Amino acid sequence: MFIEVPEGKDPVGYVWGELVPGIGPAASAFAMSIYERGTLGLREFEAARLRIAQINGCRFCLDWRTERDGEKVEEGYLRAVEEWRTTAGLDERSRLAAEYAERFATDHHGIDDAFWARMRASYSDREIAELSMCLGSWIAFGRLNRVLGLDTACVLPSHAVAADA
Repeated sequence: MFIEVPEGKDPVGYVWGELVPGIGPAASAFAMSIYERGTLGLREFEAARLRIAQINGCRFCLDWRTERDGEKVEEGYLRAVEEWRTTAGLDERSRLAAEYAERFATDHHGIDDAFWARMRASYSDREIAELSMCLGSWIAFGRLNRVLGLDTACVLPSHAVAADA
């Protein structure tokens, strides 16, 4: 970690809640609203979220699976998202969500009219706006956690070994 965390404090709670009290709790509330109030389907939500996690390299985000109504995406979905161009494991909306995530994160100036035509054929304006807000949140906060080393403090068990290696 690259932030000094007082002994006995949870690093994530400290940085997001105490260290910058005028910003951290508001940022946390925005990040949580993506999960609590979002209306996108689970598969496209996770395709976009996981593609950003892959690009950001956030260990926690890569390990996390969003659960809705007791459902999570299947084992192997992370791999399908990584191979979004060629996999049969994604439907059209999920494939577009992964592509949009990648373009949004790595080449937002290159998003062209042809791409928007494909998006608009599958997503409503409301869904595009919601997905865009989700992507912005995941890019910003996933990178914040990764850059400050917080992703190693909140890593889930399957990445604990990789984090220590």
